[in-house]
Amino acid sequence: MAQVGGPGAKKGILERLDSGEVVVGDGSFLITLEKRGYVKAGLWTPEAVVDHPDAVRQLHIEFLRAGSNVMQTFTFAASEDNMESKGGPWEHITGLGMRRIGFDANFATCWYFEHAEEAIWAVEVLKESGKPLAATMCIGPDGDMCGVTPGECAVKLVKAGAAIVGVNCRFGPSTSLKTMRLMKEGLQAAGLKAHLMMQSLGFHTPDCGKGGFVDLPEYPCGLEPRVATRWDIQKYAREAYNLGIRYIGGCCGFEPYHIRAIAEELAPERGFLPPASDKHGSWGSSLNMHTKPWIRARFKGREERMARGANCLYLAGSLTGRPQFWAGQIFTSAAMVPYWLPLGTFGLYFSCHRHRILLCLLLPFQILAFSAGHSRYPLFGGSCCPSW
Repeated sequence: MAQVGGPGAKKGILERLDSGEVVVGDGSFLITLEKRGYVKAGLWTPEAVVDHPDAVRQLHIEFLRAGSNVMQTFTFAASEDNMESKGGPWEHITGLGMRRIGFDANFATCWYFEHAEEAIWAVEVLKESGKPLAATMCIGPDGDMCGVTPGECAVKLVKAGAAIVGVNCRFGPSTSLKTMRLMKEGLQAAGLKAHLMMQSLGFHTPDCGKGGFVDLPEYPCGLEPRVATRWDIQKYAREAYNLGIRYIGGCCGFEPYHIRAIAEELAPERGFLPPASDKHGSWGSSLNMHTKPWIRARFKGREERMARGANCLYLAGSLTGRPQFWAGQIFTSAAMVPYWLPLGTFGLYFSCHRHRILLCLLLPFQILAFSAGHSRYPLFGGSCCPSW
């Protein structure tokens, strides 16, 4: 990884974290570049660094402008065996990455492991580089695929030599925060210290199983109804900070504007705003200058309203999955009605694999809809869609 951005002199990752500095990571590369037409879905290999290097550089620039001060190399799935098995130019791709930034990297990371044992092997190998090591796993609160708990995973990684541990990918913000809390508790119980790092999905996945979003029927090309709003991400950043996490970024589905939301939420702690905030107000506050008076009025008190009611935004997402989630989600959503009423018209989408339930609550000038129907022929599309 190459460390960039932020005011002041260049410092190492551990020096930054030891001082309590907030480090903002980058976000989605494979899924974002696939949406932009530069990566092939399914293979998920990074040949774009060869075929479309300008597109890769542009995405790096967007994350930097949004507030990232750490850039990861775009080498996901670029291992020799993986590239050769798919007919890719492994030496060309990895060689290009090494020539560009490899020798400027000041720490190494091993990530996206669903088995603690494999992550430990990676840490042991990377220790030979002499660089500080970060190790993250793509696990949820239930632990790895062999039943190792998040707390145990964190302890094993630190004992193997990782200075920074955490999670990345597979699960959304709220689920990843639960996992990080368990990791922190495990380290505390073992009397170990390490810096915490999290890079969650930019999608909401409260209904995921142990495998995360890859097991959802809409993965990978139908995830748009689950996309987190920038307000969701500001809430995620604040909760992560309050948990003691100081390296906060994103993974699949985490667009540059999501990174900007992290940087804006934690600007008081960092002491500066990112360049991308020059023309933008946090929590949509710049809309108080809108030419339409009713839109200006609509945004009065938005910061307080959204801070109180942000929960409804992720609970109201497309919950494709098991019916046992419906009752709790509908109950929680109903409890949030007092926060929704000032916000306009909503459509809430709840589904299972075969059937859906339709429930409409008609209010003056408002509609609260729980949609239903056969999964191939939905009666109501989309997720939580407030008309601001």
